Amino acid sequence: MIRTVFYWPLFGLRIRTERLELRLPTDPDLFELVAVALAGVHDPAQMPFLEPWTQTPSPGFERGFLQYHWSTRANWRPESWQLELGVWAEGRAAGAQAISAGGFAEHRSVSTGSWLGLPFQGRGYGKEMRSAVLAFAFEHLGAEMVTTSAFTDNAASIAVSRSLGYEETGVEHVETQGQLREAIGFLMTRDLWQARERPVVLVEGLEECREFFGV
Repeated sequence: MIRTVFYWPLFGLRIRTERLELRLPTDPDLFELVAVALAGVHDPAQMPFLEPWTQTPSPGFERGFLQYHWSTRANWRPESWQLELGVWAEGRAAGAQAISAGGFAEHRSVSTGSWLGLPFQGRGYGKEMRSAVLAFAFEHLGAEMVTTSAFTDNAASIAVSRSLGYEETGVEHVETQGQLREAIGFLMTRDLWQARERPVVLVEGLEECREFFGV
């Protein structure tokens, strides 16, 4: 791991909450996470994602999952990055929490997205992992705003955003799979984040990879 972190310092980044650890997955970690995703992320009758990646049959599902994560490493640049963090809940691979930005040094704005395996849903992990990356963005990267969105039928994601105090920015129509669907936009500003007490979030390994984020 020491040599891995030397070559790619992002592998040493850790974001920890009371019950969760978020980190950039190594290849062995990815094999754990793809098994969680393959076992189910949502009700098959619904599609919470803009890209319907969960509908891909095996083994294309697994190969696409791995290629996607590898591509975020290969395409990383300080001016355009996507940090796809694996989420471990009390030591078990549980899902992923993404935070991404374009021109972060100039705009100080990031966006987020996530998924959780079905056995880990309904236990407050979704809110805890979102809170973790919000703390990382505002308190460690110096972000000024964080955006996210959810289709109007994605009640769980909407509930997380509202419970954390996001401001709703409106409804837009998004084309996906040949149809238009309604999505609600959410905005968290630095002022909104600091307006209430937040849970403690610990971050390790950022100094070694700060330049990766353009800060």
